[in-house]
Amino acid sequence: MAEIVYMPKLSDTMTEGVVATWNKNVGDTVKAGEVLAEIETDKATMEFESFYDGVLLHIGVETGKAAPVNSVLAIIGQAGEDISAALASAGANAPGAVAEAPKTETAPTPAPVASPAASTPAPTPAPAATSAPIANNTNGRVFASPLAKKMASEKGIDIHSVAGTGESGRIVKRDVDHYTPYTPAERTFTAAASGVESFTDEPVSQMRKTIARRLAESKFTAPHFYLTMDINMDQAIASRKALNSLDGVKVSFNDLVVKAVAMALKQNPGVNSSWMGDFIRRNQHVHIGVAVAVEDGLLVPVIRHADTKGLVQISAEVREFAQKAKDKKLQPSDWEGNTFTISNLGMFGIESFTAIVNPPDSCILAIGGIKEVPVVKNGQVVPGNVMKVTLSCDHRVVDGATGSGFLQTFKTYMENPAAMLL
Repeated sequence: MAEIVYMPKLSDTMTEGVVATWNKNVGDTVKAGEVLAEIETDKATMEFESFYDGVLLHIGVETGKAAPVNSVLAIIGQAGEDISAALASAGANAPGAVAEAPKTETAPTPAPVASPAASTPAPTPAPAATSAPIANNTNGRVFASPLAKKMASEKGIDIHSVAGTGESGRIVKRDVDHYTPYTPAERTFTAAASGVESFTDEPVSQMRKTIARRLAESKFTAPHFYLTMDINMDQAIASRKALNSLDGVKVSFNDLVVKAVAMALKQNPGVNSSWMGDFIRRNQHVHIGVAVAVEDGLLVPVIRHADTKGLVQISAEVREFAQKAKDKKLQPSDWEGNTFTISNLGMFGIESFTAIVNPPDSCILAIGGIKEVPVVKNGQVVPGNVMKVTLSCDHRVVDGATGSGFLQTFKTYMENPAAMLL
């Protein structure tokens, strides 16, 4: 009996998936546990294993195409099996069904049709100009699947020179497989004339769709307010330098921030809370999401029980998650369950900014860069290192006094890092 394989829900926010690549072709034998396809979700590209033994009889979603969760991904059964009933029961006759195993019966030969006595020959189309393919890059950016980028990197191929044959010119696995280098003389360049308007439309990625939906929902339903504070970083700079002088220790300012936030949350549990509609959830555990910028958008891996971990362990986890995020290898367990989020743009030279609350959190802390400025100490103006932070709060859960209390505690830890060791 034919078994229908549906597009899986591989993350809590996934509404549709893109097939990055098929590891099996129609007619291939499939065993349970074998990787059937690689599915690109809103956060990662993940391997999808078959649950059934049999032959791949039907592919419902072409490589590079998107399909909603629970739509027909494939059908697995016995060789030569009629799958029309399975397709009908699943409603799979919608656009997107692209391949079936060949049927064994022979189609009847159509009766010959007499030619009209006189006919006008169809005009011969003019031959198209031949030129080398042009890749879909715009302003240095290129629209390609993660798998295609990885393969191009491994083969030493400049992804910008590969022509895309996927949806809207997307570069997919087969384009890298069939790539043939060509000389500069074979290139065809299209230069925009001076004063002529031009633009390029890019399809919205699964990740960007999710970012747009979740943050728009947060911004337009959660009443935000913002609290900004200056942190004197002189002691933090000295403490980090002393720690990094030890063998095998590499701690960043962001690691210090994560630890200070975790300890401040334990003392200010009202900030470590979530709006649940008809009740407020006060979290006793501290799971801190750390925003990581990737090519297609933003991912937020979670440091679990951050208040119980030392700086070295936090540093190792943050670096590991950052690399996995950039490689699109994060799993759902890596990004779910946050109770508070940190977004740090200080390394990009940003002095201060406001961030949008990341549901289900009630607060997010925006970290700016450390800047040397004049400060007043003991009645005298001296050089000092200051970092601006801004706490975005959901006013349904957190009031101004509650948020201010958290920032005061956070400031104490950052200006006296030794206190975090007590």
